[in-house]
Amino acid sequence: MLSRHRPALSSWTRWMPFELLVALRFLREGRMQSVLILAGVTGGVAVIIFLTQLINQLQSTIIDRVLGSQAHVVIRPLEEVTQRVVTPSEDRAVAAVVQPRDQRLRSVDQWERIAGLAAATPGVLAVSPVVSGPAFASRGNSNKSVALLGVQPDAYRRVVRMDDYMTRGRFDVTGSNTLIGVDLASDLGVTVGDKLRVTSASGRTETLDITGLFDMGNRDLNRRWVFVTLKLAQTLLDLPGGVSNIDLTVKDLFGANQVADALRAQTGLTVDSWMQTNSGLLNALSNQTVSNNLIRSFVVIIVALGISSVLVVSVVQKQREIGILRAMGAGRRRIMTVFLLQGGLVGLAGSVLGSALAFGLLVVFSHVFKSPDGGSLFSAQLDPMLVLLASVVACGVGLAAAAIPARSAARMDPVQAIRA
Repeated sequence: MLSRHRPALSSWTRWMPFELLVALRFLREGRMQSVLILAGVTGGVAVIIFLTQLINQLQSTIIDRVLGSQAHVVIRPLEEVTQRVVTPSEDRAVAAVVQPRDQRLRSVDQWERIAGLAAATPGVLAVSPVVSGPAFASRGNSNKSVALLGVQPDAYRRVVRMDDYMTRGRFDVTGSNTLIGVDLASDLGVTVGDKLRVTSASGRTETLDITGLFDMGNRDLNRRWVFVTLKLAQTLLDLPGGVSNIDLTVKDLFGANQVADALRAQTGLTVDSWMQTNSGLLNALSNQTVSNNLIRSFVVIIVALGISSVLVVSVVQKQREIGILRAMGAGRRRIMTVFLLQGGLVGLAGSVLGSALAFGLLVVFSHVFKSPDGGSLFSAQLDPMLVLLASVVACGVGLAAAAIPARSAARMDPVQAIRA
C-alpha cells in the first residue's frame, strides 16, 4: 500500500516550488512548534475580530437607541438674555434687582425659510418642524404633566422612526387623533380607542382620540410625550403659525457638528447637534475605540514576538539541514524565502481558524448576554471586510516576524552549519 501511494505523492510534489516544499516539510517536522505558533496566531486573530466586531455592534446599538428617539440636529430660537440698563460703579450705587425674563414659548423666526435652507444644506436628509410645550393630560380623576408635540406625521417619520416604536395601533396623527407612550397609558388607565383630555398652560383644552401606543425604550419619554397635529399644537400652545424647533436628520452621524456649524453661521439661530447634547456618550464611545485599538496593537505585537521567537529556535535546530541545502546549491534568497513562507503560511492558516473561532465566540456571547428588555445586544455576524483586513494583518505579521530568523538562516555558512 505504501509503495502505491509514493508515486502519487511524488507527482503531486513535483509541481510544488522548492521553497514551499521545504517550508511545509520544516513545519511538519517541528509539529509542536508549528502547533504553538498556529495557536498563537489563531487566538490573536480571533481576539482582534471578536473585539472589533463586538465593540462596533455595541456602539451601533447604543447610538441607534439614543438617536432613535431624537433628531441629529435641532434649530431653535436664540435664548433671551436679561441685561442691566444701569451698571453700578465705584462712585454710584444701584439699588435695583434685575430679574430674569419669564420663560415663554417662542417661534423660530421665518421658520419656513429656515426649513427650506436646512433642507438644501449638503448632508441633510430630512427636515421636520415641531411645536413642543408643557401641558396636562387627564382621564377621569387622573392627570399627568406631559410634553405636547405637534408634528407633521410624514415629515416627522423621516426624522424619528416612530413606526418601529409602535406597540399598539398606528402612527395616525390627524385631526384630533393622538399618540401616547405605554407608560403614560398605564398611569392614566387608557388604551387605544379611548379619549384623553389635554390642557395647555394657557388654559386651552382639547379632547383627543388615542390611535396608538409607542415604546421609545425610555420611560421618561413614554410618560411625557403626547403627539398631536402641528396645527392643533399651535392652537393649544398659543403659537399660531409658528414652530418651537426644527428637527433634522443628517446622512453622516459624526458629521452633525459640521452641519450644525454651517446652519448656525447662515441663520444666526441656536443650532445644536446630537454630538453637543450627548457629549458624555461621545466621549465614552471615543474612549472605547481607543481601548480597542490599544488591545489590538498589543495582540499584534505579542503574536509577532511569538512567531519570531519560535522561528528563531527553528533556525537553530535546523542548522544542519540549512547547511546541506546551501551546500547543494540553494542560494541565500531561497533559504530566506523558505522561512518567510513559514511565517506567511502560519499567518494564513491562523487567520482562517481565528475567523471561525471569532464567529463561534460571537454566537455564544450573543445567546448569553441579553439587553434588559430580553433582546439581543448584538448579532452573530462577521463583517467580510473586517475578516479580510484581519487576514491581511495576520499574514503581514507572519512575514514580518519571520524576517529576522530568515535573514539569520540565509547568512549561515554552509560548512559551519554542517559541522554544528
